[in-house]
Amino acid sequence: MWSSASFGLGDILWAVSYVTVTLVFCAFGFHRWCIVRLYHRHRREVQAPRERFAELPVVTVQLPIFNEYCVAQRLLAAVAALDYPRDRLEVQVLDDSTDATRELLEAEVEALRAQGLDIVHLHRTDRIGFKAGALEAGMQVARGEFILILDADFIPAPDLLQRTVHFFTDPQVALVQSRWGHLNRNESLLTRAQAILLDGHLVLEQVARSRSGRFFNFNGTAGLWRRRAIEESGGWQHDTLTEDLDLSYRAQVRGWRFLFLPDLVTPAELPADMAGFKSQQHRWAKGSIQTCRKLLPVLWRLPLPWWQKIEAFVHLTANFAYLTLACLCLLLDPLQAGGGGWLTFLFVELPVFILASGSVACFYATALWAVYPGTWWRQIWLLPVVVALGIGLALSNAKAVIEALLGLESPFVRTPKTGTGEAPKPRRYAAARTILLPLAELLLALHFARYTWLAIGVENWKAVPFLALFAAAFAWVGLASLWPLLAAALERAGWRERAASPEESCQVG
Repeated sequence: MWSSASFGLGDILWAVSYVTVTLVFCAFGFHRWCIVRLYHRHRREVQAPRERFAELPVVTVQLPIFNEYCVAQRLLAAVAALDYPRDRLEVQVLDDSTDATRELLEAEVEALRAQGLDIVHLHRTDRIGFKAGALEAGMQVARGEFILILDADFIPAPDLLQRTVHFFTDPQVALVQSRWGHLNRNESLLTRAQAILLDGHLVLEQVARSRSGRFFNFNGTAGLWRRRAIEESGGWQHDTLTEDLDLSYRAQVRGWRFLFLPDLVTPAELPADMAGFKSQQHRWAKGSIQTCRKLLPVLWRLPLPWWQKIEAFVHLTANFAYLTLACLCLLLDPLQAGGGGWLTFLFVELPVFILASGSVACFYATALWAVYPGTWWRQIWLLPVVVALGIGLALSNAKAVIEALLGLESPFVRTPKTGTGEAPKPRRYAAARTILLPLAELLLALHFARYTWLAIGVENWKAVPFLALFAAAFAWVGLASLWPLLAAALERAGWRERAASPEESCQVG
């Protein structure tokens, strides 16, 4: 694998760094194999309420909304269609909007109230605590014993409450989480890859963890909570960007049980453009590491079974994989001077491949098989695209991890939704974007393209597919991230039609 020439200090440092990064990848890869195994062991288990309520309890539906003009009306229509007694249902529209969404919501709430729905429009102007702050403020005046939380782009099935509320006849159950569906899964290559990435978490990880007695997390929406569990666990706190993950662990360490229902699907909209997707993933990655710093030391000292602690450790540190991946991108150069022999391949490279890359392929292939049992093989060609998207996120999510480790704060940036499945035009709810990160991604694309060519030149054929995949991944993510900035520049120069405002362009209703 390396030349026989003696190593200098730089070579030793590189070797140690490379081996360390590789071992971290192998550890996370081995964990994926464990999740697949746990999923298969528990997937046939039947979940049903131990009994049913003789008299249905009062449920408060909380709808945290911030500038969601394109999807707000659709959400309210779906909530109004919930199959639950009207005298037992309260709806809170927790509106922090600063645009025309506020006026739209006021009108819709008045219309639904006239139809007999107990619904209230609560508007804040300070946005303290962002989503967590809105949920906490709503709880102060809520009358429900149980609380259903729905983000703006979700469309609950009419029977969502009827299929979840009876699980709370078990007094230890704090949360019943439904599985996210994907309204615009087939809109583009990006949304298809996103859906598979999410299904790996929403199907395999959530089922494996919940049914094997390990901790798992509320996904922030499409879940029904016992109000007392929230209050006894310290309530909604906004010192992390993932208030859902934070509260999940605080509740479970206090003995509360969580249930995940993979067959109950609540569909939502995937980010349709790369900038929105990266913004979402950056927030999730940074928030998870913030939660890790906050709770892992406390959790590790608790008298919990070792297997719960190990799983919690891997779960809360999972986004460190992006930091190690970014490091790997800088450490791959020395490997391309020549290929190793077959002994190196059999005893070093092949085991690493099985643990790191092979586990990823098996993990997402299993997710496809679980969601589409009869037709999963038709989508197997998407696996390289899924892997490429994960690779392309390396710089953005590594930046999120570093920011969290350094304690750098950032606001809660919402993910733009259009209600149409189409990518938002630059002027619509534009998220903060910078040109520096996409340019760095394009530089890495050129870097790997160059080493792909060099690997071909020295006939190191084993390295060519991986280097080419890295080059394609960073080129895709970098170019797709730059497109909104380019489109906005063309619009300002008059070479492109002006993007419509949300009120002009959204297909509401």
